Formats: sequence, C-alpha cells, structure tokens
Amino acid sequence: MKNISSVLLISALAFNQSCTTMKQTDIQQELPAPDPSLSSNPFMKKSKLQYEAPEFDKIKNEHFKPAFNYGLKQHEAEIIKIANNPAAPTFENTIVALEKSGEVLRRAQIVFSNLTSANTNPTLQALDEEYAPIFAAHSDKLYLNENLYKRIQSIKEDGLDSESKRLVQYYKQNFEIAGANLSAADKEKLKQLNQELASLSTQYANKLLEARKQGGVFFSDAKELDGLSADEIAAAASDAKTAGQPGKYLLALQNTTQQPLLQNLKNRTTREKLFKASWTRAEKGDANDTRSTIEQLAKLRLKKAQILGKKNFAEWKLQDQMAKTPEAATKLMNQIATPAVETARLEAKDIQDLIDQQKGGFKVEPWDWNFYAEQVRKAKFDLDESEIKPYFEITTVLEKGVFFAAEKFYGLTFKKRTDLPVYHPDVVTYEVFDHDGKSIAIYYLDFYTRDSKNGGAWMSNFVEQSYLLGTKPVIVNCYNYQKPAPGKPSLISYDDVSTIFHEFGHSIHGMFASQKYPSLSGTNVPRDFVEFPSQINEHWALDPVVLKNYAVHYETKQPIPQALVDKIKKASTFNQGYMTTELVSAAELDMDWHTVSNENQFIPVLDFEKQSLASHGFNLATVPPRYHTPYFAHIWGGGYSAGYYAYLWSETLDNDAWEWISKNGGLTRENGDRFRKYILSVGNSVDLNQAFRDFTGHDPDIKPLLRNRGFIK
Repeated sequence: MKNISSVLLISALAFNQSCTTMKQTDIQQELPAPDPSLSSNPFMKKSKLQYEAPEFDKIKNEHFKPAFNYGLKQHEAEIIKIANNPAAPTFENTIVALEKSGEVLRRAQIVFSNLTSANTNPTLQALDEEYAPIFAAHSDKLYLNENLYKRIQSIKEDGLDSESKRLVQYYKQNFEIAGANLSAADKEKLKQLNQELASLSTQYANKLLEARKQGGVFFSDAKELDGLSADEIAAAASDAKTAGQPGKYLLALQNTTQQPLLQNLKNRTTREKLFKASWTRAEKGDANDTRSTIEQLAKLRLKKAQILGKKNFAEWKLQDQMAKTPEAATKLMNQIATPAVETARLEAKDIQDLIDQQKGGFKVEPWDWNFYAEQVRKAKFDLDESEIKPYFEITTVLEKGVFFAAEKFYGLTFKKRTDLPVYHPDVVTYEVFDHDGKSIAIYYLDFYTRDSKNGGAWMSNFVEQSYLLGTKPVIVNCYNYQKPAPGKPSLISYDDVSTIFHEFGHSIHGMFASQKYPSLSGTNVPRDFVEFPSQINEHWALDPVVLKNYAVHYETKQPIPQALVDKIKKASTFNQGYMTTELVSAAELDMDWHTVSNENQFIPVLDFEKQSLASHGFNLATVPPRYHTPYFAHIWGGGYSAGYYAYLWSETLDNDAWEWISKNGGLTRENGDRFRKYILSVGNSVDLNQAFRDFTGHDPDIKPLLRNRGFIK
C-alpha cells in the first residue's frame, strides 16, 4: 500500500498552500519573530544529513506545533505574493513559484504524517486531531482562491516542455475538482465540510489504532495455543508481559479480518475467539467504536460531492483516476467477482468435505477456513506452510531476495547504513546505488508490529525527488510482522514474502522518480495506477533465479529443494477464490458506500454492509470481506475512499505487463530498463494509459489476471 493519506495531505499542503486577499506587508508583520525555540527547531532549516533525511535524533514532539504555526504563516505570505503579483501571470511566477513554496511546512508535515502512522503517541495524536481541520482550511484557501485560479487559467502552454505542460493541466484540474468554479456561498459551505471531514478522519484513525491495540486476545493456558510454534508461543508470552499481564499469552490483532495465526491454531474455540475479536474490534459500543464516525463521514462526503456538482462521492473522486467513473470501476470488479465467488464455493466444498471426513460435526465458519484450507493444500499439493517458513527468514528475504531481484532487473545495489538516526530502534537503513554506481536514494525499513503503529504495510516518502528542489528520494517501508522472541529468527509465510516484494515495488517507483516538479514526481500518480509497480514486483518472489538465492533454510543454510519449489508453484492458484472474493467484496463495499446519491439511503453501518454484500452476490458467510466496514482503514482514514478497487485495476495492468515481460526474456536488464523508462521513471508527467501502451504495445486486457488466479485457462 502506498500511504496515500500522507501523500494527499503533503501534496495539497506542503507544496501548494493557501492564499487570501491580505496585503503582503500585513502578513510579514504577522510572521513569528525568531526566538530560541524556533532557532533550534530542526524543521526550520534543511537537514544536514544526506539527501535531507530527517534528523530523528533532534526531532522532538514539541517541535511540530511551532513548526506548523510558523510554516503556515510563512507559506501564506509566499502564496499571497504569488496570487497578488501585479506582473502578468507566467508559468514561472505562478506555477513554479507554487511548487517551491512551503518549505518549512513541507518538512514538518511529511515527518509528522509518517510518525503518526508508524510510531505515534498521545501527544502526536492530539496534534493530529487539532491540526487536521486547520490544514484542511489551509488547503481550501489555496484551491478556492479566485485570484489564484484566474492566474492559473490564463497561463499559456505554448513553448513549455511536456512536463511543464502536464503540470499546468494538473493544477487547472486540481483547482476545478476542488471547487474553484463554485459560487462564494458554496465555497463557504465546502470549507466547513472539508474541516469537518478532516477532523472525523483523524478521529477515526485514532479510534481504530486504540481498538486494534485493545482488541488482542489474552489466553491463560499455552494449551489453548496448540499448533503454534514454540517461538510464536514465546512471543505471545512476551507480548502479554509487556501489556501488563505476565504469565498469560497475548495474540495481538493485525489490520485484516482474517488473522495469520488462524491457519495454525488447532483449538477451534481459540480460533473463534481470535476471529471474533478481529471482527468486532471497533463495534463494541465503547470509546473506540468507529460506527458513528463512519456514518458521519459517509454523509458529509455525499454532501461535499453534491456541492461540487456530482451525484455521489465516487463520481467526484474518480474523475482524475484511470477508471474515470464509478461505472468503469464497477464493471471491472463485476468481471472478477463472478468467477471468484464460483471458485470460492468449490473451495468451501473441499473444506467441508475434509471436516466431514474428520467427523468434525460442524459446518465450516470463517475462523475455520484458513486452518482447514492449509490441510486441503497439504493434501492436494503435499505442501505445508510449516515446511516453507524455515526458508523465509525476514532479513534474508529482503537482502538476498528483494534486493537481489532489483540488482538483476535494474542494476541496483544496497549498502546498509548505521550512521543515520532513526525514529525507532527496530528501523534499519540502506543507501541505494544505481547501475552506474551513483547514489540515488536512502531507504528505511520498519518490519515489526507495535502498539504505536497503524496496522498493515505501506510505503511513504520522507523526502520526494525533484530536480527543481534539488532533492533525492528518502523512502520508508513499514510492515507489521510479529517480532520474534530475543535471539530467535524472524520466519515468515510466503504471503508475507509477497508483501515485502509488493511494498518494495512502491519504493522502487519512488526511487526511480525523475521529475522536475514535486507534484508530478514518483508515486504521486492516480490510486488505480500506484499499485501497478508494487504488484508487478511481487512476481519476482517466485522467479527461479531469485527464489533459489533467498529461500535458504535458516539453520542448515541449504537452498530450498526444487521439489518444494514445484509444490509452491503448483499451489499458486490454490485458495484464489477465497482471497479474490474477500478482496473484491471489500472493493464493492467501498464503492457502495460512496455511490449513495441520497442521504436517506444510508442505514446503520452493519446493516449497510450486509445489504451491500448481498446485492453483489457475496452471500458466502464463510468468506467475509478482507476489511469489515468498522475497521476499513483504507477508505475511512487512508485516502482510498471510492478507490479500493484500485488494487484490482492495477492488478489488471500488472498481470498483462507481466505476461509481456515473461514472453520477452523475463529477468533481464533490458526488460528492467524498459519498465523503468516507460513506467517507473515517468511519475505523473505523462498520460499513464499511454505509458502502459508504450510498454506493452496494447491496451490493458483482463484475461491475464483471470489466468493468473486460475479462473480461466
């Protein structure tokens, strides 16, 4: 996942800030006078570290508020100067000036956004809630400023290079989407709505973080954890001790509906407790219940869309995406949903047959699926997850797998750095070098779950590439793997391996950014394109050359046997009905929430979800959506509202492009250079539909995706 929430906020605020009709001299008088706290504030000047990497050894909680306050006022002064410039509007004095503005705020906001995702605390959470509406109002001052919009409208594209033309078009579209053409009265209504929405999204995120933290399940007897490894049980004991309950065992929650440990837990009662704890984490009627917040968000989003002249929120949100319309996105989802559900029904029958053969005496429930699916997989393909895990030690997967594939395909090399400060002791850092030996990026990596971190996995920038600003990418990948007990190896599943390759695909996209302007740089692309580079990078996990290099037994140091590799490949389409159904049902649920066109259609959260799933034929109780509405963080707090379909849209691009790569030599530098040229290095500086055609020679085709998932031959 690309951390869209921070990207949207930073691009809207840090690069392009507010303006009013106040005189420049008035603003200058309001700027905070230098004082000791500002002079020592690390956000007031560029970091002296390589590529302006954040000085985490100097950054303290108390630095953010004064940096925000100063940065907001400083940036207002810059924007007012642009908006009220008496000179005729030009590309340089308007668009380029906007791109350069907001330096202090940009530095403070981008670090703050990452820390509130990866290592938050009560102080940062309070600041987040305080400043969310302030930042929303600040953004509106930019996009709803009539003078500035008129200047942008009047800029001629004649004589500009292609990227500069694209930037002018980008600004015009963003202003219009944001409501620049509204009446003065509607602008005021929109400003109020945006502030309310920003506050609610932040409240939702904070509630959900606490709900996940409080939702973990404690067990008193290790026998209840039968099926887990000794290391996993030791880690559960350690987590319980840390949580203040020594002598017990804590199974913490991850962000998805299904929990990874469910496939190993033999005790059915334990499985049920863990699943239900996951499912109900944010609907307990306590302070962390998210349902009322969601209902408010959904209604306000509809109001916002209608003020902006659209039928519903999805119609407004998708106009600058590759899909363009909710209808196009829904058409794609429906093409995938039908074969997915049909396949899932067959998989459910296999599982029920196994339960009956074992005289279980019960009908399969969601908490049973992964446990018995693993047994079915073992029976069908003689493949046992516990047999695979010893070959997937997390650092070896990273350095001998992910980095190795990047070296073979793109010519990149990586050097571990221990001299750069980090925001948490678990974080490790690498410097990235291009095929010619030149340093191109700094890469942070944060593997393990903790109470201060949001669930899931994502990529973010600490610094974005821009030739205009003279900056190179500083990137972080965050995960939520269970930290092993001290002295024990961190062994992960093959699904976890795929996630590491996936998130690094986002990082590669950011590392290869080659744009002049920050607004168009790297991963600042539509949501339904941003997952394409990450998803295609997953394919390297099973490439024979790459797999043999990183799949090494952590004890014997022997490479994974070819017989086991063959089993993994044969089983690659196993359980795809389930996995696709849980994904597409969540995507359809998201779209239903955001295609409501009449407020009277909103009903209580749980009823709405039930109605939505039934309307699309998702009536398999054993296959719940990947995210239940109360904890669907992507759409209520993470920037993917009306956009969770993007994973499926991007996967269509990914599988089609992968077929091209496979047919043209696979893991070669020539193919890597071509993918870098047409896809990874263009940012949002070109028409991305055309970029895909330039790479593959044709429009996207859904059939490779259906073949990859085993739905068609």
